[in-house]
Amino acid sequence: MSGAESRLAAAELLHLTLDKRRTLDEAMTLSDTYNALEGSDRGFARAIAYSALRHLGWIDATVQPFLSRPLSATGIEIRALIRAGAAQVWFLDVAPHAAVNATVDAARLTRGARSGGSFLNAALRRVSEATPPGETLPAENIWPAWLRAQLIDSLGSDGARALAEAQRAEPALHLTAAKAPAALAALIGGPLLASGSVEAPTGAVEELPGFAEGQWWVQDQAAALPAKLLAAKPGERVLDLCAAPGGKTLQLAATGASVTALDRSAPRLERLHENLARTGLTAEVIVAEGEAFLPERAFDKVLLDAPCSALGTLRRHPEGAWIKTEADVARFPAVQARLLASAAGMLTPGGTLIYCVCSPLAAEGRDVVNAALANGILVRVPVSAAECPGFEDCLTPEGDVLTLPGPSRDCDAFYMARLAKASK
Repeated sequence: MSGAESRLAAAELLHLTLDKRRTLDEAMTLSDTYNALEGSDRGFARAIAYSALRHLGWIDATVQPFLSRPLSATGIEIRALIRAGAAQVWFLDVAPHAAVNATVDAARLTRGARSGGSFLNAALRRVSEATPPGETLPAENIWPAWLRAQLIDSLGSDGARALAEAQRAEPALHLTAAKAPAALAALIGGPLLASGSVEAPTGAVEELPGFAEGQWWVQDQAAALPAKLLAAKPGERVLDLCAAPGGKTLQLAATGASVTALDRSAPRLERLHENLARTGLTAEVIVAEGEAFLPERAFDKVLLDAPCSALGTLRRHPEGAWIKTEADVARFPAVQARLLASAAGMLTPGGTLIYCVCSPLAAEGRDVVNAALANGILVRVPVSAAECPGFEDCLTPEGDVLTLPGPSRDCDAFYMARLAKASK
């Protein structure tokens, strides 16, 4: 039964994400089978699940012809094990005989899959003999059809394909320095990126030098750009609207501005409280609905990182493409529009507002901003290439920024626009 437990744990993680619509992080806390593993066995189970989720569209389309009935009609345990087995053979370089035998052994460990061992064995043997889907299918077919269509509509065929190809690679971990990025890079032994972020070496991030002293925090380099474009100055009143988990709040506080961080979720703000204490930075933290918040005084600058589909983070959370539905995504633009209108109302005349979402969809980014500009309360302030080092090629024709990962840049997909409130 060598290795069977890891395969069973991977299948349970896939079941919890795809059938119960949990995030992979949530699934890892809920799976008793996964949590019973230790060390490399646990890491291997996670790698199988992660790879299967990254390539799920490819896996399901390629496996289906090998089955005597639709994949969706197989039992949930068998379905998860087929996906786990295919991921091992096609994407993790596991020897086919080892992947097939250990995954079939895993089926014998659970009552729900035990009777389907022969079916699973036949399917996985055909998988082991087949041409890998990466050689036969377009990169963007890793996603469900509805998402593929929306991303092609927003980014074009080439842009969607590049985003899909980037999703297949393990993303780097970036750090934002509280003070001196070059000194942080030297301290931890990671490269200083053109954006000013530092790429962390592999390993446990909490064990890197400077963590306990609050010299840095984890933040994707694209996620760090909106606060930089806001250009907060010491003494300015700045609002971080929808602030949790708080990376942008820390950036703003480090400028010396008087920062208010607001979010509707008290539990999600706990991490911000912890990071403020660790870094020694200060901000007023308020739990409130962004649309209903009425400040006593207007703010000089506002950063609105609006709730969104989070489809820009599929490299780190590939399950998002499968646990969200088209209807889930469609509800965000109305929320975003209301929050942007509220943010404008909290801003002093002439003040600056950054609107951003971790989504590449035009419906959540460009379209929301263009609609908000129609009443003349806000005007667009185009971003220049000099203001976004490392992202110079990410400027849109209107002067907004849409960061996309690619061969020369490891980042999440983020849309941001800089706006100003018209003076009276």
